[in-house]
Amino acid sequence: MLPVFLDLTSLRQAYDVGLSPLDLVEEVLARIEASDDPAIFITKTPADDLRRAARDLMARSPQPNSLPLWGVPFAVKDNIDVAGLPTTAACPAFAYHPEKDATVIARLKAAGALVIGKTNLDQFATGLNGTRSPHGAPCSVFDTAYVSGGSSSGSAVAVASGLASFALGTDTAGSGRVPAAFNNIVGIKPTPGLVPNVGVVPACRSVDVVTVFTGTVGDGVSVRKVMEGYDATDPFSKKAKAAYLPATGLRIGVLSNTEREFYGNAAYEALYDAAIERARTLGAHIVEFDYAPFRQAAELLYNGPWVAERLAAVKDFFTTNATDVDPTVRTIIAGATAYTAVDAFEGLYKLEALRQQTFEEWAKVDLLMLPTSPTTYTVDTMLADPIAKNGHFGRYTNFANLFGYAAIAVPAGFDVDNHLPAGVTLFGPSFSDDALAPFADALHRAAAAGMGKDKQAVLPEASRVLEQDDGNVTIMVVGAHLSGMPLNHELTGPGGRLIKTCRTAGDYRLFVLPNTTPPKPALIREPGFSGNGLEVEVWQVSPDAFGRFVQNIPAPLGIGKVTLDDGSKISGFLCETHAVDGAHEITALGGWRAYLSELKRGAL
Repeated sequence: MLPVFLDLTSLRQAYDVGLSPLDLVEEVLARIEASDDPAIFITKTPADDLRRAARDLMARSPQPNSLPLWGVPFAVKDNIDVAGLPTTAACPAFAYHPEKDATVIARLKAAGALVIGKTNLDQFATGLNGTRSPHGAPCSVFDTAYVSGGSSSGSAVAVASGLASFALGTDTAGSGRVPAAFNNIVGIKPTPGLVPNVGVVPACRSVDVVTVFTGTVGDGVSVRKVMEGYDATDPFSKKAKAAYLPATGLRIGVLSNTEREFYGNAAYEALYDAAIERARTLGAHIVEFDYAPFRQAAELLYNGPWVAERLAAVKDFFTTNATDVDPTVRTIIAGATAYTAVDAFEGLYKLEALRQQTFEEWAKVDLLMLPTSPTTYTVDTMLADPIAKNGHFGRYTNFANLFGYAAIAVPAGFDVDNHLPAGVTLFGPSFSDDALAPFADALHRAAAAGMGKDKQAVLPEASRVLEQDDGNVTIMVVGAHLSGMPLNHELTGPGGRLIKTCRTAGDYRLFVLPNTTPPKPALIREPGFSGNGLEVEVWQVSPDAFGRFVQNIPAPLGIGKVTLDDGSKISGFLCETHAVDGAHEITALGGWRAYLSELKRGAL
């Protein structure tokens, strides 16, 4: 018997013990029929067509689980082309019948996945709440009075309800993340350009991204890897160059008090604080950062010339069929006419100025962790004030694609009385998609919030995302290469990152190395010596930078293995013992920085 939530691990295990794709199809069809939310789908794959697709899969790949997504059912947001099904973007008058699959659909089908239908959305992917559709508003799987989030509303609800193992959304302002938070699932938002957009009805073509909803980060990454890859027919496709994050000592940026805005939702703020504490427990260093430049960039998406890009996406249709468009969506798109070409360039200049300001914040942190949405609303509340309330959902999402970041949204637990879920999103630099995944997965598991509507579901161990080798070399420094010291530029210049400040084990001694410019210490190990350890810094640099760095180290200094106070061993500066004969010992001061301070005070 299949579980409530159709995660990839459970489905693969079922296939291994005899379930067939045809059996799975019948189960999915029954679940769709029994669903109490009539607004999830715009077009369902006809039952016989779905059965035919399952038989075709078994014919071309009879061995169970012989393809990456063998027999995996998935739903598709109805602004992504699927051959044989209409694409409507939730606007019946706009509907057309694509002759071929979008690039991502073709890749997923080739990997063995089965399309079960096209899902509802905020019309033309314009919204973050899920109510702007003539097909009705999908609702939160936990309370039908509340919005599902949008614009990828139907996709998120299909996954959270157990109708599909994964679903595709799109994300311009947060549409692949907000619905994940409101339905207790994971939202994978790739770096813009990583996944092709060919065959996708654009919202803002320059920043749109195809996203994935799943129950676990591991499942989402597996799906994303099938979809990703350069496509020369997509003008915005990019050849990825993976960005790495530190394997240890991850610095996570969180909101300062001055940038916190939860619109009165104290429960959501408490869940954000709890997520911060879980991150700390997982070993992260929590750093408050200035969100202001990110917030100001976020405001450009709907209160700047990027609105004109929404009109560019549908201008011919909008010219002749404006009355066929949802009133709120029509108001937003029509607002594009207020912007000129001059406004567009000025908006671009402002965005780049803000990007420069963010670099100072990124120097403090490795990734950001923000509330996916600061609050939620009932359907009635949203409909009564559709633009302002929708804007609240985007406060911590709208900037991501403008700046080209990767992001993963994960569940963060439930509010008062275990009623409604909230989420947090991790943001990393462009193409840090794989690097973000291990910590996002660990954070999700630590929340113990289940998957989708199954609050008690245990995340399968098989889907755990393991830490990846980031390709960098870790080195310990003790003297002139410490932060703020004369030779620190040899680390920072080639992009080195400070991981942590710590101490050596107790059997190390520190001396002032004679006749060195700039002054340098000599660290030696003396087995049996019992001290309090010495203050050092741990850095990460690229292999090339490490090679150049080591080449320039003068004798009697060198690189050897140093034991830290936590018992770990790391490459770091050591000195040949003969060089400290007669040298001034400063072990008792606890480190080189303390020695220089005492020297400056004239105490030595």
